[in-house]
Amino acid sequence: MKKNIHPDNYRMVIFRDISTDDEFLTRSCAPTKDTATFKDGNEYPLVKLEISSASHPFYTGKMKFVDTAGRIDKFNKKFAKFAKKEED
Repeated sequence: MKKNIHPDNYRMVIFRDISTDDEFLTRSCAPTKDTATFKDGNEYPLVKLEISSASHPFYTGKMKFVDTAGRIDKFNKKFAKFAKKEED
């Protein structure tokens, strides 16, 4: 391996899927300000994920819409005027 190209701040981090509340603990250098207690009773930095293997349709076999930012509502409002023209 080349020297001095890899980050040196690897630490144990909790990744939490906010749509299913599943968690997994792994080493990462992802920046975060939040912390949480894991199943082992220790406190670790917390990274929140919108989608992971616990909620992704490819891994779960279920189709589920995850809309944490209101994107679907925003899209529907933006294009509602076009739907009304077709009905007339």
